[in-house]
Amino acid sequence: MNSTSPEERSALVQAVRDFSLAELAPYALERDAEKIFPIETLRLAGEVGLGGIYVGEEYGSDLSRADAVAIFEELAKGDTAVAAYISIHNMVAWMIDAFGNSEQRAKWLPGLVSMEDLGSYCLTEPEVGSDAAAISTSARRDGDHYVLNGTKQFISGAGSTSVYLVMVRTGEAGSHGISAVVVPKDTPGMSFGPNEHKMGWNAQPTRQVHFEDVRVPVANRLSHEGDGFRIAMRGLNGGRVNIGACSLGGAQWAFERALSYVQDRQAFGAPLVANQSVVFALADMETDLQAARSLLQRAAQKLDSGAADTVAACALAKRFATDAGFKVANQALQLHGGYGYLHEYGIERVVRDLRVHQILEGTNEIMRSIIGRTLLHDHPQQGGTR
Repeated sequence: MNSTSPEERSALVQAVRDFSLAELAPYALERDAEKIFPIETLRLAGEVGLGGIYVGEEYGSDLSRADAVAIFEELAKGDTAVAAYISIHNMVAWMIDAFGNSEQRAKWLPGLVSMEDLGSYCLTEPEVGSDAAAISTSARRDGDHYVLNGTKQFISGAGSTSVYLVMVRTGEAGSHGISAVVVPKDTPGMSFGPNEHKMGWNAQPTRQVHFEDVRVPVANRLSHEGDGFRIAMRGLNGGRVNIGACSLGGAQWAFERALSYVQDRQAFGAPLVANQSVVFALADMETDLQAARSLLQRAAQKLDSGAADTVAACALAKRFATDAGFKVANQALQLHGGYGYLHEYGIERVVRDLRVHQILEGTNEIMRSIIGRTLLHDHPQQGGTR
């Protein structure tokens, strides 16, 4: 992992900002309205190093998670839904880099890092959301292959991507019976449901992935049998920080437009900003944004250092940043009045896109559970009560 200096970080952020302004922001409204998944733009992102942001230097950009937070904030200012997909793609690439052997890394990472091949992460199932240890998609051993049967739900990029990292049950019930296998596109027996009609995230497809007697070489399994749940949770730690950064970026974009709008818009003979309630709203929005940024950087630094409390720090940052991001974007819409509700202003798109961030990568109720249980574990009750 490269440790960037403040000057290098500034140059990195500026380069990503330039990409976001040129390739994402101008087309965000069209992609949302027409449900366009911008595959060619994603390949351009790969050309500038965004396909393997924290994949090791042999194949990827080898940047820190703290750098990744800054990168995803900038990408989300251009198009929140596309930035969120790039986050998921990076999670897939990192998992293969971190848990794959040399042959697997050589086979899958060049295409993923260049984004010539796009990745999808397959964990959730129709009957299994937050309780990830209860997945039922099976992988029965048959010689040198696994035979997969089951369905995955809410899979970003499904049908348009090339590499599917799938959590499957190879053993006993519970978390210890789960393994992680890579399934390439066009494998016989793999099919996709229709594109889901969603509140937001229209610039990326979301579909079911069906496995019917899908034969996958055992050589496509990451690490050992039974390691899948650990791999999934390790990946989600980073995914939670990344999606928090996407919330931050989308909310920051909406806030900047609201800040400009209330200074220009006249009401009752004065700018809106002459109203003290508007000033207070801006102050609260800025406070939430700065707090979210600080918590995300704190969690990213713990990821980078391997701190003992990384899991709780990532959960805390994700919970706060996604809640705050939605609140700030929604307040930005309110400050725009009726114009905020119009598609052409872009604010309502960001509000719709950010809402799902409070659900995915572990719902915010699960984040609260992780934080609370960590507190109780770290600070057990001393003595009895009277």
